[in-house]
Amino acid sequence: QVQLVESGGGSVQSGGSLRLSCVASGVSFRTYDMAWFRQAPGKEREGVSSINSAGTIISSEFAEGRFTVSRDIVKNTLYLQMNSLKPEDTAMYYCAARSGVIGTWSLRPSSYIYWGQGTQVTVSS
Repeated sequence: QVQLVESGGGSVQSGGSLRLSCVASGVSFRTYDMAWFRQAPGKEREGVSSINSAGTIISSEFAEGRFTVSRDIVKNTLYLQMNSLKPEDTAMYYCAARSGVIGTWSLRPSSYIYWGQGTQVTVSS
């Protein structure tokens, strides 16, 4: 049984930082692709960053230079370090997983099967 549990969200001021964590059970990071998504009220869910089973990272343009995805294979934990946060980063952030396919990676929500419950990030100006 796959379970993804996010934590680390909260309220910060513009320019601040947060580190999100996603503890995964029932998956191995060596064979599963992992990703962070976010969804703001009234908007579609969008990809933030992903790290596939081989360790290849892709990020959306808005995340480049500010957000860093990483993983701890021993702890089976996915992280998202977010720096220089802006009010437009306010959203529910989700961790997601899918079985890895060698040589592929994705930030499309429809590509991912397993989802966490989300953690709220609120950035005030």
